[in-house]
Amino acid sequence: MREHYCRLKTGITRTHEFERKGLATHAVNVGTKCSHDCAYCSSPSLLRCHPSFKQAEEKPFGSGYCIVDPETPKRVARDVHKLKPEDVVMLSTTSDPWAPEAQRLQLGDQCAEIILCNSPATIVILTKNAAVSRAFELLSQYRDRVWLSLSITAPKSRENLIRTLEPSASSISDRLKALHEAHHRGLRTYGMLCPCLPGITDSTEALEEIFESVLSCGAQNIWLEPVNPRGNGLVRCVQALSAAGFNEAASAIDAVRNRARWNEYAVRLIQNAQRIAEKKSVLNRLHVLLYSNQLSAESMAAVKEDPRGIIWL
Repeated sequence: MREHYCRLKTGITRTHEFERKGLATHAVNVGTKCSHDCAYCSSPSLLRCHPSFKQAEEKPFGSGYCIVDPETPKRVARDVHKLKPEDVVMLSTTSDPWAPEAQRLQLGDQCAEIILCNSPATIVILTKNAAVSRAFELLSQYRDRVWLSLSITAPKSRENLIRTLEPSASSISDRLKALHEAHHRGLRTYGMLCPCLPGITDSTEALEEIFESVLSCGAQNIWLEPVNPRGNGLVRCVQALSAAGFNEAASAIDAVRNRARWNEYAVRLIQNAQRIAEKKSVLNRLHVLLYSNQLSAESMAAVKEDPRGIIWL
């Protein structure tokens, strides 16, 4: 893994995107690409023009490298005095603050500590790395100002498959173990099922298993989202799965590169999630993140017939 250091300009910033999602008002990011190197990652589509890629001499949609700012805590300390009690800061929205390179620099831990100790704001943590559990002692001291989740992108029964697409992230088993520990310590948890990949996470059986898993960890809300078709993420997923011999899943993902098939998958995913949430009496906790401009008129009409739990973006 090629590791690049790049000084970023922003510390704690407003995030209207995640405010619309109902997750946070502000964001802290420790870099522009993390070493988890998830094949489906949509961050390159959002950050492809960021100067850090040119500085690192890397392609935004490439793999095998990470870009991180070791001085992130200084940027956070510079801005922390601006935070108010009603503010909610997400760690993080584009790169993982507990990815291996961020762990070595203790970026997630330091940023969380600075915000919790020097402001009245709440923090929302989202990671794919069970190393976040090392911060639980600190976080427990401020449990009424912390929300925590580990992204669950596949049912535990298919973790061998998803590891192909998330080569450096913690296993689904380890993420669930960390989420259970957080709940046991009294931390407030939520479920993050993003993205729900076709052929892996979108079926009734897969979603039911994941709902059970996160609800057993005390998840007070559940967010989920169809995979973003922008960029080369779907192509990378197909290539990785095919190389590993997961041909059925590869075919399912390859199929949704077609816009009409993506629409079919998205509508099916939403309806499956709604049925399961209703069955488990948690429909009021369901938040389906959906960009209306990605839907056809026919799919839009189908979704609007039952818009329960949908957050339009």
